[in-house]
Amino acid sequence: MLGQAAGFALLAAISPTALVVMAVFLGSANPRTTALLYVAGAVLMTVAMAVALLYVLRATGLDQPREREARYEFRFALGVVTLAAAAVIGRRGISRRRRPPPAASEREARQPSFVARLTANPTPRTAFVVGLVLFAPSTTFIAAVQVVATADVGVPVTAGALVLVVALSAAVVWLPLLAFLAAPDATTRALRSANEWLRVRGRTVLVGAMWVAGTVLVVNGALGVWR
Repeated sequence: MLGQAAGFALLAAISPTALVVMAVFLGSANPRTTALLYVAGAVLMTVAMAVALLYVLRATGLDQPREREARYEFRFALGVVTLAAAAVIGRRGISRRRRPPPAASEREARQPSFVARLTANPTPRTAFVVGLVLFAPSTTFIAAVQVVATADVGVPVTAGALVLVVALSAAVVWLPLLAFLAAPDATTRALRSANEWLRVRGRTVLVGAMWVAGTVLVVNGALGVWR
């Protein structure tokens, strides 16, 4: 159970946007406090969603042995949704690359995204909000919690498994913060390089991770139903 939940949680942790935002916050005027509030928002959202999903999944009876097929059908559906989202995001990326560069007036008229507006002038308060927004539950995170919620284990093991899922899912933000606190200069240089690389290839990384996650969920769900 722990291995499967950890695997889904690691897939949920793949977030180029979250890493790029961390690089922005660590380069702000007050990097420690801003990044700490960003991590706090991310962890708070992750913990709240993990507990809420655990309660919902158990309240609907998916933890009962008789609902074995239903829980795998649910996981299969999560995979289908993930693959569909990957196809949509990938298609948008292709169309953007084929589109001619916009004129200066068009670029100026474009409205920045919600996250871009919040990170334009980083503050601890906006960093906390960005952490909440970016760490809304993904399909792989839901699958990780479902593995824990439907396992036939006691309360201590369930609590420990949820802590593991939360820690792995939010690793993309708390690991860079710990690295920055230990070695600020080296971490800043590494994140700056990663930031530049992700600005060019971030969408490709995200779509690739979604294809992998969706395929794993579909195969896992299908094998569970037909076994």
